Amino acid sequence: MTEGREITMLVASDGSGHFTRIQEAIDRMPADNGKPVIIRIKPGVYREKLRVEKPNLTLLGEDASTTVITYDDYAQKTFPGGEPYHTFNSYTAFIGGDGFSAERLTFENAAGPGEQVGQAVAAYVDADRVVFRDCRFYGYQDTLFTGPLPEKPVDRASFGGPRDSAPRLQGRQLYERCYIEGDIDFIFGSAIALFLDCTIHSKRLRVETDVHGWVTAASTPEGAPYGYVFRGCRLTGDATSGSVYLGRPWRIHAQTVFVECWFGEHIRPEGWDNWGKPESEQTALYAESDCFGPGVAVAQRVGWSRTLTAAEALRYEPATVLRGSDGWNPLVGKKEYPGRRRST
Repeated sequence: MTEGREITMLVASDGSGHFTRIQEAIDRMPADNGKPVIIRIKPGVYREKLRVEKPNLTLLGEDASTTVITYDDYAQKTFPGGEPYHTFNSYTAFIGGDGFSAERLTFENAAGPGEQVGQAVAAYVDADRVVFRDCRFYGYQDTLFTGPLPEKPVDRASFGGPRDSAPRLQGRQLYERCYIEGDIDFIFGSAIALFLDCTIHSKRLRVETDVHGWVTAASTPEGAPYGYVFRGCRLTGDATSGSVYLGRPWRIHAQTVFVECWFGEHIRPEGWDNWGKPESEQTALYAESDCFGPGVAVAQRVGWSRTLTAAEALRYEPATVLRGSDGWNPLVGKKEYPGRRRST
């Protein structure tokens, strides 16, 4: 363990580091955490349910394909008293500390398909100034939750989970060169979240159906400047042609925008679903700009989605989306994103 401007710890499942478990290292972070903490993680499969609430932590893996954090809780699982876990206790990793970053790691919920276990969250991220680079997120239904929670549930008294009674603070999150996989609403929540050069992979459901999922289910707060922004991403999938929606509104002020993204043929021509909430057609912002690939069908999109003008698209430059009131820019020298049209 080293100290200087920062504290560095090493986790190795084979016993060659300071700790064999990641949570042990997290628990050793100073309570006030005045210095940045870096936890380096050697290759291995770490079966752990992580909880991070202290700020300024960085988790560094060596390679996401060989450094895996996995657990298998799920919504239909019950506590000893018989209460169900519900969605928000099912996480593999809960990230609640501001200034968090992770690189070259896999976050997996291995519980299985939603039709068997219900929702199963790989990462529950509810913090500001969060960065994931070269990470992988694996799950089925509700793989990645970008908090905060909406103000209240629709169908019960409380959400359950780690932030049920906390103030709802819309944080900023960057996912750069990440791989995110799932089927139903597998990227969902209320954050300002920028997905830059990511691969977003839709899995085929294991039931006979015309609809094999929704990529996003945003719950953007009313009046928020941004919700979900995807730039330069590839939307791939093994779902059947024309069977996956780009998104549906978990709450009616949902915002989801795709800029210069490649869409596979699994994307439905109409693009967007109102989730049985016709009022959301007046309040949600669903838009595309300069997207391409076999799943682009602008003329067939629902009439309440939008194609951005060139001037409107300028609002979605990465540095602008993440800037906030403090000028935060985690893009390592990239003040503007030049954009790139990817080959198929």
